[in-house]
Amino acid sequence: MTQVVIAGVGMIPFKKPGKSESYDVMGAQAARGALKDAGIAYDQVQQAYASYVYGDSCSGQAALYNVGINGVPIVNVNNNCSSGSTAFALASQAVKGGQVDCALAVGFEQMVPGALDFIFPDRINPIHRHNGAVANLMHYTDEERKLPPAIQLFGAQVDAIKERYGVTDRALARVAVKARRHAAASPYAIFRDPLTEADVLDSQPIYRGLRKLYACPPSCGAAAVLVCSEDFAKQHGIRSDVRLVGQGWRSDRQEYFDSDNPLDVIFRGVSRETAQLAYESAGVGPEDIDVVELHDCFTSNEIITYAALGLCKDEDMQRFVMEDQNTYGGRYVVNPSGGLLSKGHPLGATGLAQITELVWQLRGEAGARQVEGARTALQHNGGLGSAGFVHIFQRQ
Repeated sequence: MTQVVIAGVGMIPFKKPGKSESYDVMGAQAARGALKDAGIAYDQVQQAYASYVYGDSCSGQAALYNVGINGVPIVNVNNNCSSGSTAFALASQAVKGGQVDCALAVGFEQMVPGALDFIFPDRINPIHRHNGAVANLMHYTDEERKLPPAIQLFGAQVDAIKERYGVTDRALARVAVKARRHAAASPYAIFRDPLTEADVLDSQPIYRGLRKLYACPPSCGAAAVLVCSEDFAKQHGIRSDVRLVGQGWRSDRQEYFDSDNPLDVIFRGVSRETAQLAYESAGVGPEDIDVVELHDCFTSNEIITYAALGLCKDEDMQRFVMEDQNTYGGRYVVNPSGGLLSKGHPLGATGLAQITELVWQLRGEAGARQVEGARTALQHNGGLGSAGFVHIFQRQ
C-alpha cells in the first residue's frame, strides 16, 4: 500500500446562511486554495470527490468546472454530516491502493437558517430507525415524535448523559464556552465573541434539556484537501511531512438499535468502533494524540465522544470537562478551530475543514491556535444514518 501524503489544504471563512457566495463559488475557492498550497495545477489531479448534502446531483461538477473543465472524473458524495470525511476517505483510498497518484476532496454547503429537516417528506426518513429506537427508549409522546429528527435525537442525548453519567448543565455549558474561546483565534470561525456559562444556561430552551447554545448553527462554507503518493510528492516538489497513518470507517450495527442505551444509537457506538480501527491501523493509542478535531454538533455529542475516542472513561466525562482536560494546558486540545459549535457546520465541508485545521496544527502553521509540539492528530466526524469516520495524521 502507498503512503498517503497530505499535499495541500484550503478553506474559506465560514458564514451564516444568506451571507455567503454561491456553493459553486465557495467550492472552487477552497479547491484553488488546496492546489495553491500544494503548488500544482488542477490538470495534475487524477480524481476528484465533491461532498455536500443540500444540493442537486452533480453540484461537484458545477463547483470544479470553475477551476477547470479537463475531463478529470468527479464523484459526488452525500453522507450527511460526514460527507466531507467520506470524500477524503475515498480520495485517500484511491491513492493508498495505487489507483491514482493524486486526488482532490472538496466539500461545500450553502445552507438555510433553522433546524435540519428533510427535503423529501413524502418518503421514508433515512434515520427512521434511529428516531424510532430513541423515541421508544425515551418514551416519547406522539407529539414529540413529530419534532425535527435532530431535535428528538440530541434532546435525548442531553438527557441520557445527565441521567446515566452525571454530566451537569455546567459541563455542557463549559464546552460551548471553550469552543468560543478557541474560535476567537480563528479567522475562519463565525462565532468569535466570548460566552460565559451563564450566557449558555440562560439561552433559549429547545426541547427537554437541550438549549440553543448547546447546538451548532447551520452554516455556509467550503474546504478542500489534496492527497498524493510519496513518489508524486517527490516528483513535484510537494512537502510530505504530514501523512495519513490510520483510519476507521463504519456504519451502524444492529446491536446499537437493540441496546437499552440511546447513546449507542446517537453516534457513540459507531464512534467507538471507528476509533478502535483507526488506533489499530496507526499503531497508536489515545495517549499518543496531541490535538483533536471532533464532531461537536451539540455539546453533549462532544462530551460523549471524549469517552468514545478513549480520551477518558465514561465515568470521568464530567471531571474531564470541569478540569479543563479538553483545552490548552490540559491533556488534549480538542477543537482548536472552535469546532462546529463556533466555527460553523456547513455539512459537506465539515470533515475537510477539520482535517485542514489539523494539517495546519501539525505543520506549526496555526498561529495563535497552535498546539505546542503537535505531532499526532485525530479527526472524528459522524453523519447520522449512519457513517462514522476517524482519521489519524502524523508529522514525520
